[in-house]
Amino acid sequence: MDRKPTMNDVARVAGVGTMTVSRVLNESAPVSAEAAERVYRAIEKLGYRPNEMARALRGLKTHTIGIIVPYLFDPFFATIAHAVNTLAKEHGYSVILATSNEDPDSEFAEAQLMLQRRVDGLIVIPADVHRSRLSRGEFDQTHIVTLDRPMQDRRFDSVLVQNQSGSKRAVQHLITEHGHRRIIFIGLNRQLYTMRARFEGYRRAMVEAGLRPEPSFKCASQDATSAIVAGAIRENDPPTAFFCSNNLTTRYALRALVDLGVRVPEEVALIGFDDFELAEILHPTLTVVKQPADEVGRVAAGLLFDRLKRDEFPKEGSRVVLPVELVLRRSCGCCPRVHHRATD
Repeated sequence: MDRKPTMNDVARVAGVGTMTVSRVLNESAPVSAEAAERVYRAIEKLGYRPNEMARALRGLKTHTIGIIVPYLFDPFFATIAHAVNTLAKEHGYSVILATSNEDPDSEFAEAQLMLQRRVDGLIVIPADVHRSRLSRGEFDQTHIVTLDRPMQDRRFDSVLVQNQSGSKRAVQHLITEHGHRRIIFIGLNRQLYTMRARFEGYRRAMVEAGLRPEPSFKCASQDATSAIVAGAIRENDPPTAFFCSNNLTTRYALRALVDLGVRVPEEVALIGFDDFELAEILHPTLTVVKQPADEVGRVAAGLLFDRLKRDEFPKEGSRVVLPVELVLRRSCGCCPRVHHRATD
């Protein structure tokens, strides 16, 4: 066949009507197992591919969802995207992936493009929860699940982790188990929900111990972090520990300490929020607050598919908060690898 096969061709080869083929493809009405099997055999034989856009324009599902993450060079976001994609495949859905680069305008543009491609739903890690435009009317009939950072619009389902209690547990460990009194908080950006929540956990641990919090929220690059770490280390009374608020700041701070020739943990202890693949291979191995990244992605995808199945748009969505673990390795001064679940 020189031309592309059509639904009529499938119906002819399968020996059924075009309405039966449509019902099989769209799952819009019951079809006998025998007739459905003939349709599927005809589709395979002819290499028929339905026009997804045309089906969408008729109000039918495309079985496609969109994922928008800030960027993919952070293993946490990459792992989440992979987990969502895995569960999507299990549900027979394909995935369109885009990045916002932490820019709400870029996020909005990508979301609009996905609507034009008729995605059935969106999973989004918001770039800026205060400036996001996903609450605009054009998204009212699109199922949206947010993760890592909750939207102010409470209609959306969201999946979070114990940011505050995980940070507090880590800093308490530095204080009570290792006797640190001056611990600096290394943050990317005060505007990010996760940074604020993790700082609050750090702050509470410090205040409860009678210590002065010392945050730095200007560590969005290696150069900036290196300058801040170097300045602190060269003080007359330098800090003895750093608490880093995410993967990136952990790597920036560790690189800065290595460049300065500061030994970890002999001279300065370090704990980071979020685990990554090399954390237990590096020298020293890194103590971290471990997020269940894979579970975050799978739970978010599960919420979305549940909404798609029920086609509900609630006035207030579900909020799921998953536990984190403190994984003790060498960088904090401990020797064994031990997991401590954070508690609220």
